Amino acid sequence: MQDGQLGIGVVGYGYWGPNLVRNFSTNPAARVVAVSDLDPGRLGAIKQLYPAVQTTARYEDLLKNPSIEAIAIATPVHTHYELAMAALRAGKHVLVEKPLAPSAEQAMLLIEEADRRGLTLMVDHTFLYTPAVQKIRELLLKRELGDIYYYDSTRSSLGLFQKDVNVIWDLAVHDISIIHHIFDEEPVAVSATGSCHVAGSPENMAHITLFFANACVAHVSVNWLSPVKVRQTFIGGSKKMIVYDDLEPTEKIKVYDKGITLDASSEDAHQLRIGYRAGDMWAPHISPQEALQTEVGHFVDCVRTGNQPISGGVSALRVIEVLEAASRSIAAQGKPIPLKQPHLVRERARATA
Repeated sequence: MQDGQLGIGVVGYGYWGPNLVRNFSTNPAARVVAVSDLDPGRLGAIKQLYPAVQTTARYEDLLKNPSIEAIAIATPVHTHYELAMAALRAGKHVLVEKPLAPSAEQAMLLIEEADRRGLTLMVDHTFLYTPAVQKIRELLLKRELGDIYYYDSTRSSLGLFQKDVNVIWDLAVHDISIIHHIFDEEPVAVSATGSCHVAGSPENMAHITLFFANACVAHVSVNWLSPVKVRQTFIGGSKKMIVYDDLEPTEKIKVYDKGITLDASSEDAHQLRIGYRAGDMWAPHISPQEALQTEVGHFVDCVRTGNQPISGGVSALRVIEVLEAASRSIAAQGKPIPLKQPHLVRERARATA
């Protein structure tokens, strides 16, 4: 590290790359050394904004640069595995835009390589680092909502159509990573249906159901053909309920003291009487800090300490296994697909490391 700063190389300066460069550049513990992209126009834009940053069309230049200790990858999904593996083999720590790889098998190979070399491997599940999701996790850990009944999310917009992945791998990946992060139980099976309305392209809308061993169920609706952008989630519990709207400028989370009460009558134990409880609503304070700023700081800290990232390799693998199962379910017209349990995923990762 030069002057105590972690040298960063970024590959890909299209949609997400500029955000990575900006946040690494403002982190005092990091220094963007070079950016690689195949588009000369993008490289020119970098020089305008960051004159001190080196630019190149050759990814190999980043791997050979001794000043670069970590690589951030913001390229199409089908390139993630090859670029991340090359970086790990060059002895670089790696941060990869979501999802980590196009398949669970490739994700396992990356986990093995990072473990073998003692390198940090992290995936960019940005929502896990938002103050809103961190607050929701805190409320659930404190059992403020009681027993969790459901997670119901709608994530839609008009575009951005992807060529190499369907809408599940682009949008539902966010909710799947959030569910794994905030719940203390893992889904045991997934069912999904999807539709394609553009010839030759993957599914542009889908509905996913995640089943749990208990009564909890999660529904995720994702859509690239919505007339409006929606990022709304409902989480219901036996005590309270949460409405999380990521597009709200201030009150992103609202906690409702509402619910139902179930009482069995003394005459007939099988006859349930349902009552409704309505209390106050409160909106907890949410920090305005940008999630990606928190995330890149976490990445730098994990590189320095050797700690496992919140969105590390095994975490990324669990998400990809759900995505693969959901894609298989779509092909089988919604047939439920069993999921590997987390302890088996961890044992598998340890056995192959």
